[in-house]
Amino acid sequence: MFWLPPPLTELRARAGEELLRRVAGPSAQHKRARIHGAPGPRWFGPGSAIRLVHADASMYVGGLAALLLQSLHPEAMAAVWAHSGFRGDPWGRLQRTSTFLAVTTFGTDQDARQAVLRVRGVHDRISGVTSEGVPYRASDPHLLAWVHVAEAECFLRAYQRYGRRPLDRAGQDAYVRDMALVAGRLGAEEPPGTRAELSARLARYRGELRSTAESRETTAYLLSRPPLPWAVRIPYAFLAAAAVDLLPRWARAQLSLPLTSRFLLPLAVPGGRAVIAGIRWATPPLPPSAERAGSAGSAGSAGSVLP
Repeated sequence: MFWLPPPLTELRARAGEELLRRVAGPSAQHKRARIHGAPGPRWFGPGSAIRLVHADASMYVGGLAALLLQSLHPEAMAAVWAHSGFRGDPWGRLQRTSTFLAVTTFGTDQDARQAVLRVRGVHDRISGVTSEGVPYRASDPHLLAWVHVAEAECFLRAYQRYGRRPLDRAGQDAYVRDMALVAGRLGAEEPPGTRAELSARLARYRGELRSTAESRETTAYLLSRPPLPWAVRIPYAFLAAAAVDLLPRWARAQLSLPLTSRFLLPLAVPGGRAVIAGIRWATPPLPPSAERAGSAGSAGSAGSVLP
């Protein structure tokens, strides 16, 4: 680690704590200690593809891209719009999602199973009808598979473009396989097990995707009206452009992109790399016990916003 003068050290610590608090909530340090420090078997061991991807700052781009892509499915978007607190409590939703990802990727087998049961319980209570009169259930295996496919595709794309050590084909297959384990336990319909299967499944959903009033409002909210202080709006604009640039061309064409995102697209990759480098610089290091805890009887295959 490079030596930093005290003012920069203090700035880095403050920025890292604020980032962690925003993403994981006021009890972030307690969650972090529990996830990485509690003894017990894990679903995924040290060196697994899912740990490599989910521990990387590229997840910030991948997560935003996944939200944009997911918004194109009318039934999935209707469920999020009506029941998730997305508009009223965006930070709370982000914190719940990030904690789930961290627990299932890095936490103990017991904690991961409890997290899955909690999410399944929430899904069982959510149902409704879209603005076009189509009924939906959040527990529908087909909709759960769509959410999973969009996340896996975007997380992996982001890591391959912005991650520290992009994966070879075998590594990409391993990541998709690791993600499938979690998706299957959530109830998703036949989650894909290889990179090729993931691409094929995404293509199969294309006929179900389209722009709706909810997807247009979500895109405007995420790209033009994020719940952020003005001081960080400029770096966020580059992060948002990087997320848009990450999407397949056909998905971009269906989104109602604001002028700012369109204008910044030519600078998306260098801008995204600069912002992610800043996030890496500010992110606090893992607790010393993290890898020791993770190796204590791994229960998964031989990768988070709570890294």
